[in-house]
Amino acid sequence: MLYKLAWRNIWRNKRRTFITMGSVFFAVMLAILMRSLQEGSYEKMIENVVSFYTGYVQIHKEGYWDDQVLDNSFEATPVIKTATSSLPSVNEAVPRLESFALAASDSTSEPCLVVGADPEKENVLTGLQNKLVKGDYFKTGSAGAMIAEGLSEKLQLGVGDTLVLIGSGYHGVSAAGKYPITGLVRFGSPDLNDRLVYLPLEKAQIFYGAEGRLTSYALNLSNPDDYKAVVKDLKKGLDEGQYEIMDWTEMMPELVQMIESDRGGGIIMMGVLYVIIAFGMFGTVLMMIAERQYEFGVMTAVGMKKRKLATMVGLETIFISAMGIITGAIASLPFVLYFYYNPIYLGDSMAEAYAQFGMEAVFPTSLDPAIFINQALTVLVFAVLVSIYPAIKIMQIDPVKAMHT
Repeated sequence: MLYKLAWRNIWRNKRRTFITMGSVFFAVMLAILMRSLQEGSYEKMIENVVSFYTGYVQIHKEGYWDDQVLDNSFEATPVIKTATSSLPSVNEAVPRLESFALAASDSTSEPCLVVGADPEKENVLTGLQNKLVKGDYFKTGSAGAMIAEGLSEKLQLGVGDTLVLIGSGYHGVSAAGKYPITGLVRFGSPDLNDRLVYLPLEKAQIFYGAEGRLTSYALNLSNPDDYKAVVKDLKKGLDEGQYEIMDWTEMMPELVQMIESDRGGGIIMMGVLYVIIAFGMFGTVLMMIAERQYEFGVMTAVGMKKRKLATMVGLETIFISAMGIITGAIASLPFVLYFYYNPIYLGDSMAEAYAQFGMEAVFPTSLDPAIFINQALTVLVFAVLVSIYPAIKIMQIDPVKAMHT
């Protein structure tokens, strides 16, 4: 009965109802678009940065991440291959052997990071071949090296020249070798562009005296959103005392901190928007209370309990808010879908600047259902809070005085 009365009451003053609905409608639509665009930009940023080199999940020997030396490498046994191949979300486990060395030419030398990798698998994971700017992409079985463009400029070496590598190998053995440069790659990150050297995995293992050993497996996932489940499953399937399984949030905490900081600013903006809407709803409630004093007095005088009357008025506020929420969410969906499939492009000049850091100058929206749900719940909470005031006023009402106002 109360629900029916509340529903009929909100249409007694259609103008007031539509004004309140309109404010909630535009607030919810704007909030969903803002949050969807913000979260979409984070998802794109994570995709760009993580796929740039690290991957979403890596497997190392226990203790390697804190002390990244070759002595913390592990044998490439079938155990890891078996564990990863049993997970449907893992397309490929990309093997790597990484360590530092001194890269030298006839006239100068520079410290570098040598990455021994499977050329085909590495390209699938990071799109490495797309970063090639000169020469040929390195190949399995080849004796050549592919180096970063910035490092080649420092060493004054080009395609066809010989690169000399000197370092310390597995268990302290001397590592030295000469490799013809087959190609140059350009990285957006200045740090990587000034120090990376790629060798075929087998050649890197021979160079470091670490035949059959790896420092990591970077996992290529079919669905990046499954990275947490993959880590959880691998921890069950592998000996945690022997291996450490890390996702991108553990490997790149600075990126997580940057996103959380920016997200906090967005939440503050959303909070300001919702406070404005709450005051708008509160103003409507005040106007309703003032207009319906006589009605409330009559209803309590004829025997309606104040508690039920307060509940009815609260339901009216919630009904109006719910209609605004539903229509706002429905109206925002086409815009969210459009910008998901047609991301906002910042222009050629911005694209070049973003490309230097390995990122795309596009801002898609996110289709995460939590965005829609969170906005709806937030507005409903405000509606419930706003309905407390009329409930208090109704519980204090004097029927005689109310009918004489």
